[in-house]
Amino acid sequence: MINHLAILPILVPVVFAALLLLPYFAVRLQARRLLSATGFVLTLLCSVLLALHVQSGTQLYLLGDWPAPFGIVLVADRLSAAFVVLSSVLMIGGWLYSCSRDDTQEPFFLALLLFLLMGVNGAFLTGDLFNLFVFFEILLISSYGLLIHGGGKNRIRAALHYVLLNLVGSALFLLALALLYSQLGSLQIADMGMRIKQLSQSQLWIVQSAAGLLLIVFGLKAAMLPFHFWLPAAYKQASPVVACVFAMMTKVGIYSLFRVFTTLFGDDAGQLAGFGQNVLMVTGLLTIAVAGALLLASADLRSIVAALVLMSAGTLLSLLGVGSIAADNALLYYTVHSTIATGAMFLLVDIISTQRGNLADRIARGRRLSNQLLTGWAFALLALAIIGMPPLSGFIGKIQLLQAVQGNPWQFVFWGMLLLGSLLVLIVLSRAGSTVFWRLLPGQSNVNALSNWQWAGLAWLLACLFGLVFAAEPLLQYFAAATSEFSAPLRQGGGD
Repeated sequence: MINHLAILPILVPVVFAALLLLPYFAVRLQARRLLSATGFVLTLLCSVLLALHVQSGTQLYLLGDWPAPFGIVLVADRLSAAFVVLSSVLMIGGWLYSCSRDDTQEPFFLALLLFLLMGVNGAFLTGDLFNLFVFFEILLISSYGLLIHGGGKNRIRAALHYVLLNLVGSALFLLALALLYSQLGSLQIADMGMRIKQLSQSQLWIVQSAAGLLLIVFGLKAAMLPFHFWLPAAYKQASPVVACVFAMMTKVGIYSLFRVFTTLFGDDAGQLAGFGQNVLMVTGLLTIAVAGALLLASADLRSIVAALVLMSAGTLLSLLGVGSIAADNALLYYTVHSTIATGAMFLLVDIISTQRGNLADRIARGRRLSNQLLTGWAFALLALAIIGMPPLSGFIGKIQLLQAVQGNPWQFVFWGMLLLGSLLVLIVLSRAGSTVFWRLLPGQSNVNALSNWQWAGLAWLLACLFGLVFAAEPLLQYFAAATSEFSAPLRQGGGD
């Protein structure tokens, strides 16, 4: 089994998703929940075992035992394993919450979640650009079905924009792959990293054009300005569970930029060394600015959380523009923190909306919540973590961010944008929290009951978020080892 650990985070969810499509499970809710729970837990277990196993070295998995660059190659190292564990953790929180009502509305909802997990894990583990495209399509097709879950005109409209934009992105991705293969004769990422050093001057502009297309495609997935406009509407209109698991979607784009551009355009890539770094820095900072404007303009809690996802994406894009091992290390910890925190906040906003009746998540005075104390404490803790107050994980993450850019030409601009963004988050969340929990209208609370499944999903993510604080030192050591083994050889001329 150890030799096959690299493929299990992909294989396990797709097998259980296929089983959930059988008619037997379509009409048996408890059996469907039990089977899906087994799939999610087994995927998390395999992901954790993989993360432990790769500490002894990178594992290459050749499907069909075909050698690279001809066969399909999976690459499991500390970097990919960390992202696979993160996606599994987030999905379990979404699954727990979905048992409150989402899985009763649509018999194939849980199957779509597992297919999405399979696509996301495949994107993290693949060592081949064409198969990255394939896994992109798998996770996108699953996300299309999840986004329209529950129906409604606004949700369908947001889904239509999301689908059309990603279809354009897929077309550009294929064009970029064709151009790269025509010049390099390979789409295996490590092999391409070796061949790109040997390009002639006549080939250079074609590869540069393809790299520019990849920057657009991955930037689209990561919600990079000016391709960010799909995110606020999609995240606001999606069901709470879908919005929660979609917190991972922008991280797929971030990871792809990290994996592909660091390998292909490291310091030893000749004239293409550092390709796109300045673009990532500038667009990342502008994305933070746009997210701040959206925060100030938000009239409801869901819009605030969507803007927080966009702000975290901008922060991570800026870190990619720094192009140092310290920045990469900070990127990993902050990615884990921001993904879990925003995913949990989407679930908490739905818990608040359920208790407020017709007022839902609008930032307006309403009656006291039926579970005011517990909900209020959960909101306060999540808000403090997102703002970056000590000793929570957001504080650790932002300290890492500030230290990572020391000595970089963009240091003070990045510091200014990061601190200003944190101030805006503080102001907006304080205003929203004080309005919802303190500025109360007289009268009895709404009696909309909350499911234990809702609290279970939120509690799981909150526990993981606090785990980032208590396990900060070993996690930072793990991430430092991940970025060192992946980034250092490429940036010091050692190849892959």
